[in-house]
Amino acid sequence: MAGSRPTTSISQTSSANVFTSRLLLLLTLLPLTLAAFAFLLQWRGGLTDPITRWSPDHHEFPGMESTSGSIKDTVRNSGSGCTDLLGQSHSLSFPYFRDWKFGFGSDLKPKICITTSTSAGLEQTLPWIFYHKVMGVSTFFLFVEGKAASPTVSKVLETIPGVKVIYRTRELEEQQAKSRIWNETWLASFFYKPCNYELFVKQSLNMEMAIVMAREAGMDWIIHLDTDELIHPAGAREYSLRQLLLDVPGNVDMVIFPNYESSVERDDIKAPFSEVSMFKKNYDHLPKDVYFGNYKEATRGNPNYFLTYGNGKSAARIQDHLRPNGAHRWHNYMKTPNEVKLEEAAVLHYTYPKFSDLTSRRDRCGCKPTKEDVKRCFMLEFDRAAFIIASTATEEEMLHWYRERIVWTDKALNLKLLRKGILTRIYAPMVIVQRLRETGVFTSVIASAQKVLSSVTNSSTAGVTSSSKIGHDGESKATARRVLQIPDNASFSSAIPPLSPPGLEGIYMEM
Repeated sequence: MAGSRPTTSISQTSSANVFTSRLLLLLTLLPLTLAAFAFLLQWRGGLTDPITRWSPDHHEFPGMESTSGSIKDTVRNSGSGCTDLLGQSHSLSFPYFRDWKFGFGSDLKPKICITTSTSAGLEQTLPWIFYHKVMGVSTFFLFVEGKAASPTVSKVLETIPGVKVIYRTRELEEQQAKSRIWNETWLASFFYKPCNYELFVKQSLNMEMAIVMAREAGMDWIIHLDTDELIHPAGAREYSLRQLLLDVPGNVDMVIFPNYESSVERDDIKAPFSEVSMFKKNYDHLPKDVYFGNYKEATRGNPNYFLTYGNGKSAARIQDHLRPNGAHRWHNYMKTPNEVKLEEAAVLHYTYPKFSDLTSRRDRCGCKPTKEDVKRCFMLEFDRAAFIIASTATEEEMLHWYRERIVWTDKALNLKLLRKGILTRIYAPMVIVQRLRETGVFTSVIASAQKVLSSVTNSSTAGVTSSSKIGHDGESKATARRVLQIPDNASFSSAIPPLSPPGLEGIYMEM
């Protein structure tokens, strides 16, 4: 009896060892089996990896059908001077839609249009247009002058489906001179002043015409944006402006997008939309204690928290009696619009992202570079200071001022404000624009336009005409007249100009 105990003990130990070995084998084989199963599903197309779904190398963004297509034409040098910035590629296929034309059907709801007044070249307008096409915008009303109205730019824009080019002709100015806006009080304080004030009035008159054109085109929403601004539809179920506005309740007339301001980290930016990823968040998207607690560091010695405006832009639902209320808002002649301010979505404003922006803005204004004269030309303090520097300093002094006031070179401060939430990284627009460039969308547009222009030149046609040239045909004149037929009403509150964000005095106003 006594001799059987050691045998039993040895047997139990052996059984335990076998059990442990099998358990270890099972734990080893289980993850390997699961990994092999996951690989098999991915290989057969049965599983979507959430990481690769948002990868910069992935070809599909949320809400966009995966379609195949290719642009068969070979892209040649355009001679427009912007091919380096717009990019070239051996592979011209673009996976977001069937081809670069972005042919939106009538089933796309809601129908969104953007109107702008611009003098920018193709290197800025093409990325701006096609980014917003990816966002779901179907129609663009471009009121062009300066470089944007030159044949090498405007004729390319006219060939893009959904883009209506409106030139600043004498006929257009005569029509706008009859606008009821001149007899109303809400814009009167901006009349007959130079530079930014003149632009503000011009934008409002163009927006008035765009409303009528939008109604005739069957649009549901209209947005006024500058060509240095991109919509960032954060908070939507998809990264899509169409989806964002689709979710807006039917009783809402206007949606306000707070603006974020670009924070460039280099002084040699050439293509802001694909090179800038850091932005300063709007006051409306920050806790008050964070905003005011970091105000001085975030301002960096500049006049205000933002270099320029801080009151955002807005989208309006197309409806009767709609009118502009300055470049930043819309209003209604018959009622006070029901508006909502978005808590996550924003307008990304690329503010002075290139060093050359200092001189280009200076060249568009003929005011004297004195503190007194710039007050009648510019609404915002930083624009005034930038104009004086650009008009009086040497290029070396301008570059020093630009680096000190605009470029964020202090990495420690950047990291601190990123952690505080004042600054944020936004990569989606950069990825989209880079992908558009890499797939040859921009150069393909230019090449296609050259073929059209070449065929027109070789034919007996006198020239390329466009129904979007306001003032050149009967339909456009009818459009202008319809703007003026809105019933008169009582006086209205003043138009909303570009406004700076709250300053430190806002702390006491809140108390």
